[in-house]
Amino acid sequence: MDRLTALLEAGRDGDRDALERFIADTQGDVWRLCHYLGDARAADDLAQETYERAIGSLHRYRADGPAKAWLLTIARRVCADHTRRAVRRRRLDAAVLNDTTAGVDPLVSPDASSRVALDDLLTGLDDDRREAFVLTQVLGLQYDEAAEVLGVPIGTIRSRVSRARGDLLDALDQREDHGADASADVASGGR
Repeated sequence: MDRLTALLEAGRDGDRDALERFIADTQGDVWRLCHYLGDARAADDLAQETYERAIGSLHRYRADGPAKAWLLTIARRVCADHTRRAVRRRRLDAAVLNDTTAGVDPLVSPDASSRVALDDLLTGLDDDRREAFVLTQVLGLQYDEAAEVLGVPIGTIRSRVSRARGDLLDALDQREDHGADASADVASGGR
């Protein structure tokens, strides 16, 4: 049994300190997953909701697998629920206001430009590929752990990550091509 699973089991059995350590040790990964799969601006709220759901269902937790995989499965569902609500809200707003344009607030961080670029690239991926890529390449889960979180075979994870890498490389190539075109336009005076 891994350390996080032992902490969660102790927390389930009433050890408040163990539960607090479990939360402290997992909050970075939960937040990153919520940031990349959900709404970057709502990552704090989504992470909070993840822990609320997890603690609310802690009495049903059975250590059949790693506690981290169990928690990230909950986070993934929280993000999916948030996305569905956001889509419904946008549709309603568009119907009521008859306006489908909406501004996006820029991310505020020490490295905002690279975070925005990464967000843009990841947003361009299919949902299935983005989930597998974020779990394995951003959060560092093993492929078997990601397979457990997503409820798919490990081969599916390998395939999705491989295809996500290809998609990201293609997107980077396109960005570089557009950047070169823009530089050439500037150098030629826009001719």
